[in-house]
Amino acid sequence: MILVDTNILVYLLIEGDRTSSAHELYARDSDWRSEGFILVELSNVLATYVRNRALSLGKGKGLLADAETRLPALRSVSHAQAFETAAEFGISGYDARFIALAKELRVRLVTEDAKLLTAVPSLTRSLADAIG
Repeated sequence: MILVDTNILVYLLIEGDRTSSAHELYARDSDWRSEGFILVELSNVLATYVRNRALSLGKGKGLLADAETRLPALRSVSHAQAFETAAEFGISGYDARFIALAKELRVRLVTEDAKLLTAVPSLTRSLADAIG
């Protein structure tokens, strides 16, 4: 089981400089987990791509469906738990949802968010570390 942040999922689905690393991570362990908010954030990323004409609406919908298939076991943390985690680590409420789940599952979140890696090193790891 691997706990992933939205940016790792985006790298898996949309071709970019870290796509091969995301594919390598998925090939090693396809049991990816995350907080349910990941699909909200992914929808926002895809909507931005569609708005900027980097993706068609149909392609964006296909990528969202693909993401839902790859993440069948999404979990939710309580709003209070996310709020307390945000206060504890000085991070956004959005990021706190993922960190609260990492604490709950006792695993490190794979992320490329530099601020989050710095703020919560005990509960995060980079994509390079995860595949290295």
